[in-house]
Amino acid sequence: MASMMAIFKLSPFSSGVPPTTAHSSISLSSKKFFLPLKLSPLRKSSRSTFPRIYAFSSNDIKVGSNVEVDGSPWKVIEFLHVKPGKGAAYVRTTLRNYVTGNSIELAEISKETKQFTYKDGPQFVFMDLTSYEEVRLNESDMGDKTKWLKEGMDCILLFWKGKVIDFELPIQVKVTIVESDPGGTKPATVETGAVVNVPLFVERGQEIIVDTRTGQYVSRV
Repeated sequence: MASMMAIFKLSPFSSGVPPTTAHSSISLSSKKFFLPLKLSPLRKSSRSTFPRIYAFSSNDIKVGSNVEVDGSPWKVIEFLHVKPGKGAAYVRTTLRNYVTGNSIELAEISKETKQFTYKDGPQFVFMDLTSYEEVRLNESDMGDKTKWLKEGMDCILLFWKGKVIDFELPIQVKVTIVESDPGGTKPATVETGAVVNVPLFVERGQEIIVDTRTGQYVSRV
């Protein structure tokens, strides 16, 4: 899941006149809200608003994309990968509300490549291969991504205000089959413990390529 977070300030219009500046975030109130953001066809949402963050892949976003924020339709009018002279690169995105004309700018989420080195009890340890600094993520925060995680794998950690909020696996990973059933298309267990449906000709001990986004078999190595 490459990810970007919707974290921005919103407040009702005081005059009813939509702002004209597309790149400025609305901050008529100093109170900060965390709104759910999802990619979907434009439709009325029946969901309640919760003070939580919803993440989606930056690979799914481009200028002109339509998104829904708290039941309202928005359009992506700016999407830039920023690489500052110091610090990690981040994505800057600006949205405009179709109904009000209101514009918001999403939070700056930086991405850093770290290598998964080992598991220490309930924690997964990632290392920066340049500084050798370690970053630890709790198993409870990892979700089902761990079924594709292998030692020595380079992953992308997402940081917001210096805190890790998510991580991304490589889109495709190479894993070895350790168990499979005879027959046509069959379930096969790979070395990380995940189960993948593979063709008949794939046998135990062979390596395959799997798409981590769908969990589907791609090819034999």
